[in-house]
Amino acid sequence: MIHMSAIKNTKVEEVFEQYPKQIQSRLLILRQLILDTAIETEGVGHVDETLKWGEPSYITKKGSTIRIGWKPSSPDHYAMYFNCNTKLVDTFKEVYRELFHYEGNRAIVFAENDEIPVDELKQCIASALTYHTRKHLPMLGI
Repeated sequence: MIHMSAIKNTKVEEVFEQYPKQIQSRLLILRQLILDTAIETEGVGHVDETLKWGEPSYITKKGSTIRIGWKPSSPDHYAMYFNCNTKLVDTFKEVYRELFHYEGNRAIVFAENDEIPVDELKQCIASALTYHTRKHLPMLGI
C-alpha cells in the first residue's frame, strides 16, 4: 500500500482537486511514486512540488523536472512528462520497449485502467531525478 503524503503547496492541491476523481487517484499514485523514489535514491535531496504549465511538477537541484497531468482532450489517459531536450524518454524506450506507451520524446502515457509497472517506472523517475549528475554518462544501465 502506498502511503500518500500531504500536498503542502495549495496551488498544486487545487489542480489535483480539479481532475476527474478516477484520474485524480491515478495521478496521486504517480505523485507518491516520485516522492518515494526521491527518498530512496541517493543524492536526490529535496524535491520541490510546484506548478509548471499548470501541472504538478517535481524539481530537484540535480535532476530534470518531472510533470504529471491529464488533458480533457484525452479523458481516459494521464501522463508523466519529462524534459524533451533530454534523452530520458529515448532511453526508457530503449530499455523498456513495449512496457510503456510513449508520447514522442516527452512522456510516458497511461490509460486509466493500466496496471502501473511500479519498479520500472521508479527506475525512470530515478533517472530523471538524478539526470544532471548522470547526463554525461551512458544511460542504458538505468
